[in-house]
Amino acid sequence: MTKMVYFFGGGKADGRGSMKNLLGGKGANLAEMAGNKDLRLPVPPGFTITTEVCTYFYKNRNRYPKTLREKVNRNLKKVEGLMNRGFGDGDNPLLVSVRSGARKSMPGMMETVLNVGLTEKTLKGLIKETDNERLAYDAYRRLIMMYSDVVMEKGGGVEPEEGMGIRKQLERLMTEAKKEKGVENDTGLDAGDLKRLCVEFKKKVRDVLKRDFPDNAYDQLWGAIGAVFSSWNGKRAMAYRRIENIPDEWGTAVNVQTMVFGNMGDDSATGVAFSRNPANGENRFYGEYLVNAQGEDVVAGTRTPAPINSYSAGEQNKALLTLERFQPRIYRQLCDIRNRLERHYRDMQDIEFTIEKGRLFMLQCRVGKRNGPAAVRMAVDMLKEKLIDKKTAVMRVTPAQLDELLHPILDPREEVKTTPFAKGLPAGPGGATGQIVFTAEDAVKSKKENKAVVLVREETNPEDVEGMRAAEAILTARGGMTSHAALVARGWGKCCIVGCGGISIDLKKKELSVNGDLLKEGDWISLNGSKGYAYRGRVPMMNPGGKNKILDSFLKVCDSIRRLKVRTNADTPEDAKRARGFGAEGIGLFRTEHMFYGKEIGRAHV
Repeated sequence: MTKMVYFFGGGKADGRGSMKNLLGGKGANLAEMAGNKDLRLPVPPGFTITTEVCTYFYKNRNRYPKTLREKVNRNLKKVEGLMNRGFGDGDNPLLVSVRSGARKSMPGMMETVLNVGLTEKTLKGLIKETDNERLAYDAYRRLIMMYSDVVMEKGGGVEPEEGMGIRKQLERLMTEAKKEKGVENDTGLDAGDLKRLCVEFKKKVRDVLKRDFPDNAYDQLWGAIGAVFSSWNGKRAMAYRRIENIPDEWGTAVNVQTMVFGNMGDDSATGVAFSRNPANGENRFYGEYLVNAQGEDVVAGTRTPAPINSYSAGEQNKALLTLERFQPRIYRQLCDIRNRLERHYRDMQDIEFTIEKGRLFMLQCRVGKRNGPAAVRMAVDMLKEKLIDKKTAVMRVTPAQLDELLHPILDPREEVKTTPFAKGLPAGPGGATGQIVFTAEDAVKSKKENKAVVLVREETNPEDVEGMRAAEAILTARGGMTSHAALVARGWGKCCIVGCGGISIDLKKKELSVNGDLLKEGDWISLNGSKGYAYRGRVPMMNPGGKNKILDSFLKVCDSIRRLKVRTNADTPEDAKRARGFGAEGIGLFRTEHMFYGKEIGRAHV
């Protein structure tokens, strides 16, 4: 490792966007935004510690290369020079964020620590510099909460009882403070309230974790760096890698970046936006923001974000002030950046931004995740817009995304308004809604009565096959992607979620419990088998059947560049007819035993 740390900022960068394997997706894109001559966007300066250091870290019993500290300090000095601030300085302090960044996006799976470098000494300097006591103590309470959770508890290998993690305990103290003050949101607490909370927070950390919260800026920095590297092998990250087929040996980079404050007052904000609508693929700017907040608040769900424009408004936030009206100059600047990023990357971008005292900063950009219908639409539209060529358009759509268009799905516009009651592994494509049943016999009986049902089981076995076939979808508490339920459901193209570990089933009472909530036989639930989410109630469905002009356009693009002829697997006249409609040129495989199943599924196994 000749170079372990890559700097970005001040219109220059050591790295570039093509270096994702070394810098991770976040670090590579920060370098590209900051240093590319066609972009040079307002990115707070910082540096990236490479994925190779992470690999070294794990191969050498959590130790760093000998020269790493020297190189980190050298790059930190560069940041200090650009910002005219000093890390750990009591008069004019520099604060930084410490974030993860794997080469493939793993949103929410690894750790982040904000406001690193804030101590009793630098706290006074921040108050003097900003003339904003509330900002300083709001940042300090956030640091104590995040650091004690990420570094001291998780990074220290502490495994608390359910609901007794340090973050939960500190959140309860904050809830009590808001209740005493008679306010609903964190923004209702003034500087004095937050100052008292910081004292209570540090006392609670000492009582629970038996260690003092560190009051040295460099101790905080290296503690955060180590915790981010360690989070690569955290439970969430490892589970996500299994699902997404991300190799363990890739490792994560660590990004250390100057803090900018969206919580500096009512002229400050933070937000997340997409250059196109990720739910339906429309070429419309889509996003949300929060006034007087830091980035964690947008995703935490404690406050309802406002839409950036009227197009982004939904039922929950349509009455809130849009960014377009709140700060029209900033919104126009953000729109310009959106257009420049799309032209540069030639793909839909997911961006994070902060507004500090009326000044816009870009914190991240990455290729945005999208569902199947949106992926197809974006590929077709970007081809028409001459952003990409035909081969790129075809490769933009994964087989799994294309498969989503061939199955009924939950309406994405309605799904985003609903919170899942359970999450598991996405074993079968599409969506479904139905009433809960707990046995195969009840599923078959309900099917004969023309009832739509979801079969819920601890796990399935071959004896459940008729009930599985009769059900609209299958949900199991145990099992993986190669379990019986998963294999059978995929073969049938049936919606299925497996391995929902939080579910407990009581067959005698015919009910299931999850996180203290009860659902009984006959209750309606909805499943998104492409994501692994289960929802209460009946989420409206979208039927992919009929003429789909966008899909037809996409398939014509595929036809124009393919060399192979396309044949289909077809066991029934209906299969053959549908395949012909999608352009198949013949039958490549059929199974005579399947032809005997007929339309009455119950007779197939007699």
